[in-house]
Amino acid sequence: MAEKIKVDVVSDVVCPWCIVGYKRLEKAISELGIEDKIELEWQPFELNPHMPPEGENIQEHLHKKYGAEPEDQKKSQDRLSQFGEELGFKFDYWDEMKIVNTRDAHILLDYAKEKGKQTELNLRLIESYFSERKDVSEKEVLEQALKEVGLNSQEAMARLESDDARYQVTSNENYWQSLGVSSVPTMVFDRKSALTGAQPVEVYKQVLTELLEEKTG
Repeated sequence: MAEKIKVDVVSDVVCPWCIVGYKRLEKAISELGIEDKIELEWQPFELNPHMPPEGENIQEHLHKKYGAEPEDQKKSQDRLSQFGEELGFKFDYWDEMKIVNTRDAHILLDYAKEKGKQTELNLRLIESYFSERKDVSEKEVLEQALKEVGLNSQEAMARLESDDARYQVTSNENYWQSLGVSSVPTMVFDRKSALTGAQPVEVYKQVLTELLEEKTG
């Protein structure tokens, strides 16, 4: 049995391109029929680590951060919605949508990793935010997501009070940034090579095929 390909997905739960990239990677893995040869782990990246608890309107935020005008934002959202639809994911953008702080979400994803449910929780949080208009910085929303994927919500939520758990997330973020990760999604393969951005399915297939050949060659 050849060793598995380790894929680290550096991402944030409020990053639309991260779910597009992940869904394309998932499709590539499925089309190659190599689900049993992949070990996937999500790594934290906060797009807005200093975002206050009340969040910020998405249109105002994108204009302030990137200079994006409303019509450009609309075009980008329409494009993302189309990509999502092709991959079986629903983007539901709305005028009052907010960009929120995701530190707590990342702490809970660390907890979920220990329990073998990291991908389930990550996808549930992304869906809550983009498809269901929920604020993933709110404790009730986080608790509900934990329950929905079958995790002990009481035990998990207690982690949010832990300074060690907070330090662990920022320490992980700093590690990946020290390796040069400055935008998400970034898919890191076997901690040796990386692809940034949501690449086409064929690109992921090519990289995975080459890595498999190396391992079995």
